[in-house]
Amino acid sequence: MLNRRTVVGAVALALLSLPAAAQDWQASYPEITLGAIPVENATGTTDRYAPLAAYLTRALGVPVKLRVANDYAAVIEGQRAGNIQIAFYGPASFARAVMTGVGIEPIANQRHSTGASGYHSVIYVLASSPYRTIEDLKGKNLALVDPNSTSGNQAPRFFLHKAGHDVDSFFGRTVYAGSHENAVLALVQGTADAAANLWNSEDDTVVTRMATKGMLRTADGTPLTQRDFRIVFKSDFLPEGPFAMLDALPADLKQRIRDAFLALPKADKAAFDRLSDGKDLELTPVTAKDYQPIIEMLRFNDTQRRRS
Repeated sequence: MLNRRTVVGAVALALLSLPAAAQDWQASYPEITLGAIPVENATGTTDRYAPLAAYLTRALGVPVKLRVANDYAAVIEGQRAGNIQIAFYGPASFARAVMTGVGIEPIANQRHSTGASGYHSVIYVLASSPYRTIEDLKGKNLALVDPNSTSGNQAPRFFLHKAGHDVDSFFGRTVYAGSHENAVLALVQGTADAAANLWNSEDDTVVTRMATKGMLRTADGTPLTQRDFRIVFKSDFLPEGPFAMLDALPADLKQRIRDAFLALPKADKAAFDRLSDGKDLELTPVTAKDYQPIIEMLRFNDTQRRRS
C-alpha cells in the first residue's frame, strides 16, 4: 500500500536520476548544431533562426549553435557526417537525404495561417511583362533556386512535365540562383524572365517577406509588392518541410528535442513567430511517411534526368 512517505521517496529518487541521465548524453553532445537551408540570404536566415537556437539552448540545457548552410546539400551532408544534429529541411532536401541513406527522423513542420501544413510551388513573372501563361515563356530564361529545393526546382520539373513541358528543353536557359530570395531578385533585375518560388498564401510568400524588408525595388527605386508579380504556374499542394534530427541520437535526447519543438509556439512565441514573421499557427508532428510522395516525385525526376 502506498503512503505519502513512499510516494515522496519515489519522486525524490526519480528527480535524482534525471541529472545522471542528462549527463549521459551531455558527455557525448556538450554542444548541438542546428542547421538551416538557405531560403533567404545568410543574414536573413541567421536573423530568423537565431532565436530558435537560443530557445533550444535553454530547453535542452546545452549550447545550440546555428549553422546557416551555403546550399541545401550542405545540410544533407552535415547530417550524414553527424556534424549537424538538428536541421530544417525543405521537403525535397529531406527526401533526398533519406534516399541517400542519411539516418534522420522528422520532428515537426509548420502549420500556416491557412490551416495547412504545406504550400505550393509557383512560377512568377513581373506583372508588367507580356507573359500571362506558362506557354508564353517558351525559350525564355528561368531562375530556379537550388537542385534540392522543392518549390524552386523539383516541383516545377515534376508538375511542368505533367503539363507537357520539360524544363530543360522548354526554357531557353535555366540557372540556379542559390536561394529563394536570389531567384526573385534575378527576376526583378531582369537577368531572368521568370522565377520559381514558394507560395503559402497571398500574404505569406518570399515576395511579401522581401517587400517587408524593403528588398524589392525597381531600377528607379520604386518599391515593389506582391501585386507587381504574376503567377503563371502553380503546383499541386506540397507538404511543408520538416525539422529533423539524427536518429542515432540517444533516445532521451531525441525525446527532449521533440518535446522542445512541439512546445515552442507557446514556450517562446517570439522565437516561433520569427520563423514566419508571425504567419504560422503551430508546429505539428510528422513522420517519414508524410514525405513518401516527395520521394516518389524525386525518383520520377531522377529517371527523367537520366533519360535526357
